[in-house]
Amino acid sequence: MTRIDAKFAELRKAGKKAFVSYVMAGDPDFDTSLELVKGLPGAGVDIIELGLPFTDPMADGSTIQLAGQRALEGGMTLDRTLELARTFREGDNTTPIVMMGYYNPIYSRGVDLFLTQAKEAGIDGLIIVDLPPEEDDELCIPAQAAGLNFIRLATPTTDDKRLPKVLQNTSGFVYYVSITGITGAAEAQAADVGPEVARIKAKTDLPVIVGFGIKTPDASQAIASVADGCVVGSAIVAELASGKPVHEVLSFVKSLADGAHRA
Repeated sequence: MTRIDAKFAELRKAGKKAFVSYVMAGDPDFDTSLELVKGLPGAGVDIIELGLPFTDPMADGSTIQLAGQRALEGGMTLDRTLELARTFREGDNTTPIVMMGYYNPIYSRGVDLFLTQAKEAGIDGLIIVDLPPEEDDELCIPAQAAGLNFIRLATPTTDDKRLPKVLQNTSGFVYYVSITGITGAAEAQAADVGPEVARIKAKTDLPVIVGFGIKTPDASQAIASVADGCVVGSAIVAELASGKPVHEVLSFVKSLADGAHRA
């Protein structure tokens, strides 16, 4: 059982929905990013998605793209991202960390070496947005053999024919992308999301977490009420990008987490 599995078991027992937050590793710099990540559990975050900066983030909107650029310009690398996770683990051995990003930096490192290093750093799962199920032998299968969850994205265009393929080697949870398009582009609507979550849950026992387009505590509550939880990324990254101090960003995160936990 991974930390992710244990967290969902704990939430189910408490009758609570999950709140997942995304932050870009190294944005705007290593120390600020580490301070933010360290503060997330205290702000009510159940699972941390840690973005791996990449030069060509094709699934991300401008908010996340700019965060990645700031991180890269500040010297953030795969090694520094793993160092950030390792440093976080010195004070927190229970909050799950999911590394989210693209395959190129992992491929360049070498899958076996990367998985060894990620496991050692305290990473619990991976979301690699540009590896389809047809490429499961590349990373998904080795990751799960190494004890990391491999979390797959389902989207509004994932039809009933495609869904079983998406689900077949997924573990940890299913990430349902609530809108068609890039991150931060539109607002998620619970009335649209609910039937899609039900369709996915009819095919899997895994928790279904909904992300993209959640920007307020009310939206967090509404989306979590029709799923097993929600993810907020761009709205949090935008707060940090506005120049607000970390404690104010964490207050915003807490308001979102409180919304999800009320669901």
